[in-house]
Amino acid sequence: MRKGAAAKPATARRAAKKPARKPAGKPAEPAMDLAVGRRIRDLRRSKEMSLEVVAARTDLSIGFISQIERGLSSPSLRVLATLADVLGVGIAALFGATPRDDGAGGIVTREVQRAELKLWRTGISKQLLSPAGSESRLNLFLVHLEPGGNTGDEFYTHDGEEAGLVLQGEMTLTVDTETWTLKQGDSFRFASRRPHRFSNPARDAKAVVLWVNCVTAAG
Repeated sequence: MRKGAAAKPATARRAAKKPARKPAGKPAEPAMDLAVGRRIRDLRRSKEMSLEVVAARTDLSIGFISQIERGLSSPSLRVLATLADVLGVGIAALFGATPRDDGAGGIVTREVQRAELKLWRTGISKQLLSPAGSESRLNLFLVHLEPGGNTGDEFYTHDGEEAGLVLQGEMTLTVDTETWTLKQGDSFRFASRRPHRFSNPARDAKAVVLWVNCVTAAG
């Protein structure tokens, strides 16, 4: 008598029927682009500046700026800093967050209140540690650099002065023609009008930097 094939264990049957898991989407990233784009558009309109004027002053195309405003393009930190400069605000104004009325009087920012700007295509995110608002000249950020995160090959400049302290990991900073590798505990300071760029050279570790920006043309 022919013996039937041995039945597969129940767990094996369930595993065989289980459909392949689809990669998780990232809905927050396009939403972030849309929110930043709207904020740039609102600031531009409040300054009564046309797309043509902004394009001429930033050397960016009208079409590219329009795509950013509609959330169709994810701008780099260099592009955002350039746009903020032309709009006469600090980059903190692009976060678009409104402080909660918790009796802090615009002085204290609780951890849960931090506004965040994710430049997800470049591996950089910035948390605003100081109270949000386009009128602020001095702003404090916590910058997270994912492995390989960078501002791009091009240098950029903007209004003001900046300084920082590496809290975790390491960062490569280039100002003008000089480049430094800063590790945990190292700090820096330079005028923002000097061409600069930065990156996280590590392949498997993120960097965290406490970053200060002070602008002179905010508001």
